[in-house]
Amino acid sequence: MNMIEALAAALVILNVALVAGRSLWNYPVALIAVAIYASVFFEARLYSDSLLQGFFFAANLYGWANWSRSRQAAGEVVVDTLDSQGRTRWLAGGITAWVIWSALMHRYTDASYPWWDGAIAIASVAAQLLQARRRIESWWVWIAVDMASVPLYVAKGLWFTAGVYGVLLALAVYGYVDWQRAASRRQLAVAA
Repeated sequence: MNMIEALAAALVILNVALVAGRSLWNYPVALIAVAIYASVFFEARLYSDSLLQGFFFAANLYGWANWSRSRQAAGEVVVDTLDSQGRTRWLAGGITAWVIWSALMHRYTDASYPWWDGAIAIASVAAQLLQARRRIESWWVWIAVDMASVPLYVAKGLWFTAGVYGVLLALAVYGYVDWQRAASRRQLAVAA
């Protein structure tokens, strides 16, 4: 499983680097990576993460279509922010989904770390949907996911994956800065 995990890890790093640069090529890479990671996480009994890969596959198809439609004439993908009400709704929905999901995983499966794994899974769902909708807040959530994921994967002995999430943390910070700059440039252009 280590070589398969290493391949998935490399593809995820490439995918996130492409997302941070707002490249549509991130989507084909993501589809392959999540398909591989589904089996890696299932083998490690991280069922929330394994099921999450199926969601990621569908969300990446949605994101690919959405990003393709949102490009400006220069080919740049347009990004934006949520308003405060939107942020509150996403946060409340995420907490509610986490409690329900993790309680079900705890009660009905032999999942390792169902609450921790569930929090990462639900936050990842929110981040992926926000990313597909081109919202800068997706990077805030990805940063939190990456910070929580590293120690979980170390605890499960998934060393390549733990390393990947360390790299993803740095890429998420870069993605946030890049998307914030792009949004600022767009706001200046609209104001002019």
